[in-house]
Order: sequence, then C-alpha cells, then structure tokens
Amino acid sequence: MKGVSKLFQTSEKRAKPSTSSPLPEGLCRQFSLAEMKFATNNFDANLVVGEGDFGTVYKGFFNDCNGTRIVIIKRLNLKDLRNEVVFVGQLHHPNLISLIGYCIDEGVNILVYEFLVNGNLFRNLHDRLWWKQRLKICVGVARALHYLHSGVKQTIIHGDVKSANILLDKNWEAKLSDFRLSNMLPPGFEFVEIKRDSETTLRYLDPECFIANRLTDKTDVYSFGVVLLEVLCGREAMDFKLMEKRQGLVKWAQKCKREGTINEIIDPYLMGKIDPECFKIYFDIATSCVRNKGEARPTMGEVELILEHALQLQQSADATMKDVHPTGDVCIYPIDDSLGDSSPANCEYTCNDSSGDASPPWAPSLSLQSCKK
Repeated sequence: MKGVSKLFQTSEKRAKPSTSSPLPEGLCRQFSLAEMKFATNNFDANLVVGEGDFGTVYKGFFNDCNGTRIVIIKRLNLKDLRNEVVFVGQLHHPNLISLIGYCIDEGVNILVYEFLVNGNLFRNLHDRLWWKQRLKICVGVARALHYLHSGVKQTIIHGDVKSANILLDKNWEAKLSDFRLSNMLPPGFEFVEIKRDSETTLRYLDPECFIANRLTDKTDVYSFGVVLLEVLCGREAMDFKLMEKRQGLVKWAQKCKREGTINEIIDPYLMGKIDPECFKIYFDIATSCVRNKGEARPTMGEVELILEHALQLQQSADATMKDVHPTGDVCIYPIDDSLGDSSPANCEYTCNDSSGDASPPWAPSLSLQSCKK
C-alpha cells in the first residue's frame, strides 16, 4: 500500500495507535482511533450507512492533497477484522474490494475500505438495472470467485457470497467484499469445517454444506447461483411472497422449470429485453449452480465462461437491432413461452424432480464431469 499514508494526511498531526498491532506488518496502513473519530465526526449516527450482525458501517471523510476523499469505516470484532485484513490485504483483483487500512486501538476494531458510490447489489435488486448491466455485474463477481478458487496458490472459499456483499462502483463494476467467513483450503484438502452462519447467510447456504457442516469451493458456486437467480428475478433470496407459499427463490425457479413456466420468474422490467439464446444459457447456468449435489455443479471457471458467452450473445443481438437504445432499455425481443417447457422438443435439457442434476447442453464442451474431485 505504498503512498497510502500521504494520501490520507489530515489537517491535524497524525496520532499513533495506543497499542501495537496483532497483525503482520506491511499488509496495509494502521490508523489510530483519533483518526477514525476525526473521519466520522466522533462516530456520528448521521453517517451510519449500514448495520449487521458484524457491527456498524459509517461513511468517513479524509482530507488529502486533492480535497476530501470518502471512505467506508466498518466496526467489527477482532477475529473478523483479522480474517479480513489477512485475506483482502494480500489479494489483488479488479473485482475484489480494496482495503485501505485498519484500526486496533483502545478496544475498538475498524476496517477502512474504498467507498463505492452505488452501494451493494442487494439494495439495487428492485431498481431498473438494464440487462447488460446485470450481466456485467455477474461476470465481474464470477471472475473474482474464479480468482479465489484457482488464481492463488491455495484455494480460498469466500463463504458468504450474497448480493449484499457485492458492491458497485460509479461505473457499476462489481467488487466482492466481506471476507469475515473466508477460509483457505490446506494443501491436499477439499473442504474445511464450517465456522458459523447467520440468518442472512443461510438464505444462500448450500444445503449439502448445511447438512455436512463443510465448506468447499462448490459452496460458493451454490451461493452465487442464488445471486444469479436474484438478478434475473429482481427478487430477494427469501422473498416474503414466496415464503407465504413455503418456498424460497431456488425452489420456485426449479418448480417453474419443471412445469414449463420459467417466464414467470423474470423481472417484469426485463420482459422482452433479453435475447432468447442469452436467456437460455443464463438460466441453465444459474440452475446448474444450485443443484443439490456439489459434485454436479460447475466450477467457477466454467460459470465465468458461460456468463461471458451470455453477455456476448446479448451484445451481438443488440448490435443487430436498428432501433435499440444503447442501454437495451427497449422491449424488442420476442417472449418465448416455450422456453420453460420441459418437453424434449422445446427444452435444452430436463431436470430430475428431486435433485435437478441433469446435464445442461454445454456440459460436453466444458467437461462438467471434470468438476468431480
């Protein structure tokens, strides 16, 4: 983090933390509690931008040579802070949140992150995000997860993939955040024991993981599959209307697929705005990610490739349209009622009613069976 200390010089002389850090030196900058109070106006309640089981999140302000810079200041316990600093401080990917520094001072534990103006994906689910925008967000998250699973020396399992942990910058680029529950797989191991869960996490938690209390890379795949369905449907994983029918988003999507009514799950704002081929591929990969058995799910590398292909299909289809708006915010595509038909004539593949583990049409080319360990 070379140059960070110059960037965050305040008008006052920098105070030193009252205690030494229990973390390795050099990962990122260590702030003092005095600096955190200065940045948040003594933790002003009017600057609170979020709260959770982990603690409170504030919007903070620092002065630098270019004026005032906005940051996110997150209070949490020492164990969670240590996990985030160790992981995020050493990981570097354009689709991962950037850690600026931390504070461990006078019993107060704080993380300082870059501020992303468009908030998180969860808060934008009900907004009018155009389809290509949603696809690009999903591709970004897939790239981040693929990097964690295969781009570092040892596989890292994020452990808490959900729309609330996907932050969006001014260009709507996705940044995966919150590594409190993350784990690194020891050499030769395929799983780690689950550390803990929360009500929010359970909405996205792999059923196989819930039963066996083990986290694998396919745990992240399942959780991301739930996010993909949220993005398509414009609904939360535990939508209250669905809960009245005693089914979550995943069960509802699987049910609609079996009954040939998958058009029912599409966000009404997106009706007629998705290229049919793009939709088929996207829905196939989303439902493949949420299969009951981890070994039947694709890897994140495969998910990334399929989503990139879906985005290319949508971009190509839009390019052939003469009157399409640059955002794709025009109803131009036919709504194919046969997309969800489970008959062989109209469906790319059928799902087993109990597990949904049938192979999609792209399995042979991507060697889906190679996912098995």
